[in-house]
Amino acid sequence: MFFSLSCNDSLLLLLPPTHNKNNTSMASRSPRLLSLARRAFSSSSSSSSSSQPNAVSLVQGASRGIGLEFVKQLLENNDKGHVIATCRNPNASTGLLHLKDRFDDCLQILPLDLTIESSIEESALSIKETYGHLNLLINVSGIFSIPGVLQPETTLNKLEKSSLMLAYEVNAVGPILVIKHMWPLLKVGGGIGTERSSAVVASLSSRVASIGNNRLGDWHSYRSSKTALNQLSKTISLEFARKKDPIISILLHPGTVDTDLTKPFQKNIPKEKLLTKEYSVQKLLHIINNVKSQDNGKFFAWDGQEIPW
Repeated sequence: MFFSLSCNDSLLLLLPPTHNKNNTSMASRSPRLLSLARRAFSSSSSSSSSSQPNAVSLVQGASRGIGLEFVKQLLENNDKGHVIATCRNPNASTGLLHLKDRFDDCLQILPLDLTIESSIEESALSIKETYGHLNLLINVSGIFSIPGVLQPETTLNKLEKSSLMLAYEVNAVGPILVIKHMWPLLKVGGGIGTERSSAVVASLSSRVASIGNNRLGDWHSYRSSKTALNQLSKTISLEFARKKDPIISILLHPGTVDTDLTKPFQKNIPKEKLLTKEYSVQKLLHIINNVKSQDNGKFFAWDGQEIPW
């Protein structure tokens, strides 16, 4: 069953996730609370169940940079849709809080930590209880360098197991687990409330993840973790097609974008090749909004060109 929520609806059944792996969730500690939430949602939705539901988009990794810009443009370009923004610590994102002030009825902010699967499950439960479906999932989170923790390797001698494992956990494992837990919501949502025929999963990768395009080497942890993301995304796209799920999975290279992630490395980038986050996201959303079933499993650059694996 589909439920319709307009941007003016104020019902948000927030079930805060716990980040302690040893603790049970709020929902499991309080079955009565969850039951009341379900009944409240069912009651509020019954009067509008005959109308088509609004589109619901999820941006994972929305605290700043490209992720925050995705949230902003989705909100500004679709006054009838809902946007869910997730990140590890929402209260620390002034950008998200500012958008919440502007789009209070259309924006829901949830905590989600890619390294804690229970927090992903909690977010999926909250989305299910509030909206019942998803039409778009954008996986943005990724790490390239962390001072004192992770540095792009310029030689094999600098490669460390801890760097590889951290990069894989955040850049490949986490995003795929998000898709896994949002999958039922995407199957229900499909393309309803949009001009597309299917739901879309768009995961941000990088051109350096392409094995066929690798002519420079280096950056072992980042390259290989994004290559793993590509392989996992390609694999799930085949499963979606085999099961005839109304979901298209694509990978996107945003270009070299002027963000905090790239600032330490911008001195060697020609000015004309450094994109603003506004322009990059505009181009990526154009790709997302125009994908067809035959694009399932493909890897696109921001300019629409397909990237070789």
